[in-house]
Amino acid sequence: MDFENLLSQPPIFTVAVLFFSLFALSFLPRMHVGKTGARKAPPEAGGAWPLIGHLHLLSGPQPPHVTLGKMADKYGPIFTIRIGSRKNLIVSNSELARECFTVNDKAFAARPKMTAFEVLGYNYAIFTFATYGSSWRNLRKMAILEVLSHHKIHMNSHVMLSEVKTAMKDSYNNSNKKSMVVTEMDKWFGEISLNVLFRLVVGKRFSGYSKENERIRKALRSFFDLAALVVIGDAIPWLRWLDLDGKEKVMKKTAKELDGYVQTWLDEHRHSRNHGADRDYLDALISNIGQGFDGYDVDTLIKASSLTLILAGTDTTVGTSTWALSLLLNNREALNKVVHELDSKIGTKRTVVETDLKDLVYLQAIVKETLRLYPPAMLNVPHEATEDCVVGGYYIPAGTQLVTNLWKIQRDPTVYPDPLEFRPDRFFTTHKDVDLRGQHFELTPFGAGRRMCPGISFGLQMVELTLANVLHGFDIVTVDGKSVDMAERVGLTNVKANPLKVILTPRLSAEAYA
Repeated sequence: MDFENLLSQPPIFTVAVLFFSLFALSFLPRMHVGKTGARKAPPEAGGAWPLIGHLHLLSGPQPPHVTLGKMADKYGPIFTIRIGSRKNLIVSNSELARECFTVNDKAFAARPKMTAFEVLGYNYAIFTFATYGSSWRNLRKMAILEVLSHHKIHMNSHVMLSEVKTAMKDSYNNSNKKSMVVTEMDKWFGEISLNVLFRLVVGKRFSGYSKENERIRKALRSFFDLAALVVIGDAIPWLRWLDLDGKEKVMKKTAKELDGYVQTWLDEHRHSRNHGADRDYLDALISNIGQGFDGYDVDTLIKASSLTLILAGTDTTVGTSTWALSLLLNNREALNKVVHELDSKIGTKRTVVETDLKDLVYLQAIVKETLRLYPPAMLNVPHEATEDCVVGGYYIPAGTQLVTNLWKIQRDPTVYPDPLEFRPDRFFTTHKDVDLRGQHFELTPFGAGRRMCPGISFGLQMVELTLANVLHGFDIVTVDGKSVDMAERVGLTNVKANPLKVILTPRLSAEAYA
């Protein structure tokens, strides 16, 4: 039947033919791979729907990492799903992850084109979402040199310490210097992280609960909630303009709000430039990005780069600190052990400083075990194959998106005995040689390969310093005396669904809080 005859048919008939044609087209990539013989494709999960593929399975009540984990139990540690016509490779064990980020690291160095990354990420200018290339390398290098290198972290350690001490002093004063104070720890950790990052990036503190600050907090939170969404337009690109689920409209609103704040900070810096040794990251960006590149203008590159550090450095450290404290409150033996370590190493007349951290080995094990159970992102930020490759003996064509299920990998019972239990001591015995800096693929909470998080040292120091001080400075119990609810909130980063409310009672001598 030609196109003219098709149009002459009743509307319902025309729709049926078009639907069937689209349905058939959605299977062509799989049929082609199947006919190549030597090119053996990974198994594809069942349950796909016409047009949208497996999208509906990832939009249910369960977090996506749990859904994909159950699929791995059924289909094995390597399988594919489809989001529309896009093929996604799901990897769920450490050996396959190693193959992806060593042998095939360059092949998987790109990021996929997704609505959230485009709209929220300045059209992929935020280097976390940027495609692999010169602009990604240049912006990442600048962030490392100006903020994230070991040298810069050491130089700026006084900023971290001063913000932690300010929070400690405020809690001590609010407790009338001897009694107790009810504290929402998500906000407590959040204030420290925001103030540290704002001082390093923007050159000023982010303190207080003004209406303006609350709007900024809400916009930052929305970013992480929205950045993880796969919208209908990602599955069916030719329907994107309709925004059928309304999510792109919300993304644009949040992106506009955040851009307005960053533009204000940029304008302020241009009017009062700081060329001294204590310049902040915005000053450095203005000095070093003299012209646009890769199709981006100067302002876009500066705003995207500064926002990247604020976003990446706040939610992840707050989430990890909150999960660690929650796990300790549910495991009093481990809590008592770390408090004993702090008392024996630090004493009761001062707070913890940066140079103490190397001696707090049990605290380090607690952070490791927390990151094993609750990595900053349960599903690694997606990668995309830029060339054909082979993983686990399976042919993976260019254009395939790669998702590593860290939640599944880091709870593998063949690697970790009693994988669901919080056992920091495992990092002194069976897993004493396991590091989390991308070399041991059974524990890669910050990713691995060339796209791994460049802020790992900064994040670890931030979490360890903050956690050590609150554990050392206060006796901590839950408000209701019950165990902490460990429900998760689905988003780009992994945070608790419900606030962690505790009672803080000062336990050091008065001069320690001064």
